[in-house]
Amino acid sequence: METTEVTRRPARLAIGVIGPGRVGSVLGAALERAGHRVVAAAAVSDASRERVAERLPHATLLEPADVVEAVDLVLLTVPDDALAPLVRGLVDTGTPVAGTFLAHTSGSHGHGVLAPATAAGALPLALHPVMTFTGRDEDLDRLTNASFGVTAPDVLRPIAEALVVEMGAEPVWIAEEHRTLYHAALAGGANHMVTLVAESAALLTRAGVDDPGRMLAPLLGAALDNALRLGMDGLSGPVLRGDTETVAGHIAELRAHSPESVPAYVALARLTADRALAAGLLKPHDAERLLDVLQA
Repeated sequence: METTEVTRRPARLAIGVIGPGRVGSVLGAALERAGHRVVAAAAVSDASRERVAERLPHATLLEPADVVEAVDLVLLTVPDDALAPLVRGLVDTGTPVAGTFLAHTSGSHGHGVLAPATAAGALPLALHPVMTFTGRDEDLDRLTNASFGVTAPDVLRPIAEALVVEMGAEPVWIAEEHRTLYHAALAGGANHMVTLVAESAALLTRAGVDDPGRMLAPLLGAALDNALRLGMDGLSGPVLRGDTETVAGHIAELRAHSPESVPAYVALARLTADRALAAGLLKPHDAERLLDVLQA
């Protein structure tokens, strides 16, 4: 008899979601698409309850402790600062966690934040999706080919990675001691990029550009592609050229129109000069003149 796709897959799990917001509801839906079943959820806000109804229709709304008791795997998709108190609260109230997979999605934490539950017999997993979530329907499709930062005890690593693969994403192993550095890298790249782009658009508007997004899209798309493919070799612009007067002019205009952005511009220009100098892209005498201007 031919083996079916269902029988080749790992055992299907009953899943619960504590904190079914933008992330939890999408990951729950992704696991359901892989053949698991989300049977319970703990939701506080009206928005979260609506997401359960729309994306996790088989889930019953329960209290967090009851969710844990009802399932094989719990997605703990709460804010970073709420994660440790939630885990401690479950353990302190006697919630039976032994033998249950507890998977959180915090980027900055490894599985150590689940230590109280692990000591009580829980099976800890850290599964961080490297993706932004907007709450829109396309979030689920964006998981495909995304990466997850995975951290778990060695014995659970195959299970953690298999769950990520089932969601259509790529597991990337992050050592427990490197989680904070890993997360700082992601936040610095993604979150700060949003601020930089929004600031650029606002300045272009002040300069009289009617559609700054249309102007920025090709430039920033090419810059991102260059950076990902070439690293510092993809750099262009006045810092690379050593155009000290141009950089000084930028700082003067920013002081006049967006003084709060001057420290960020100076810090990033200094970092750019340092990296370009180290890569041999910027001549030492040009770097020296630039750094004199960037003392602001």
